[in-house]
Amino acid sequence: PSSDCVMAEQLCLSDPTCNATYRTLENCALAKTRLLSLDHDSRVRCLNAELDLGNSSLLHCRCHRRMKRQEHCLRIFWTVHSSMTDAENNCESPLPSTVEHWKTDYNKLAALVSGSQLAGDATNPCLRATHVCNLSKKCFRLRTDYASICTKGAGSEDVCDRRKCHRGLRNFFEKVPEDFTKRILFCPCQDEFCGERRRKTIVPDCSFQYNTKPNCLWLLDSCLEDHICKSRLADFQQNCQPVDMSPDGCSLHNHAACLQAYMGMIGTPMTPNYVSNSSVEVSLWCTCENSGNQKEKCDQILGMFESNKCL
Repeated sequence: PSSDCVMAEQLCLSDPTCNATYRTLENCALAKTRLLSLDHDSRVRCLNAELDLGNSSLLHCRCHRRMKRQEHCLRIFWTVHSSMTDAENNCESPLPSTVEHWKTDYNKLAALVSGSQLAGDATNPCLRATHVCNLSKKCFRLRTDYASICTKGAGSEDVCDRRKCHRGLRNFFEKVPEDFTKRILFCPCQDEFCGERRRKTIVPDCSFQYNTKPNCLWLLDSCLEDHICKSRLADFQQNCQPVDMSPDGCSLHNHAACLQAYMGMIGTPMTPNYVSNSSVEVSLWCTCENSGNQKEKCDQILGMFESNKCL
């Protein structure tokens, strides 16, 4: 089984040979993040260092979504796999897929809601999902946290702190059981009021929209510079790979893993959201106009969200 990268790094650093190889890879990764172009010899040295790790537990280590030192863990993963940093390399995801089983009895809480005055309009499943979240201390606390961070300064010219808002959203989706988060994000709607509530789940004025739509390739670049976003994008590409011939449209036939990967993108520079109140179509907040000779690559990025059968 794959070990976690923080433990694997400690093991490697205590072995002189592995330690030296790992230090070489750290320099390679650093050069990459500073966009320094490596000469041929340096590139060969970096690839050889990656191959030298051959049987080291570092090569097969992974990071878990809910671990404490996730960012440190992902930095180690991308140091070891620094030769696969481009999105088109569709590399393996550092986040192993786990469809989680929670002890929370969501249905019991839902029954409490429907038997109370809180139930409100029974035709609005998104409102109901929110009420159920409010009955769980953790769900209520973390939802209130991100809502207050993401609405601070909203309405005035770009004053909200998008980074903090994104961190609050990631916190919510990582720490609250999926029983709650999935129901809040994917509640089925029949009317526009419900659709509006679902679209506003992630406070799009701060987390999703800019004053003007940036180019999708700019979003991609911002994502690839960030260990968390880059990892979640690899996860999304791996689990939401569309295939025409497959009955569910997914290459891995695991729709739940795809939805989980989609949720992982929320709170990153490539945060997706619903396009309107009246459909379940989702998109990134970006455009492919003026992409010049990279238009095809740009359309591909946007298409992963807009016209993805698996998703």
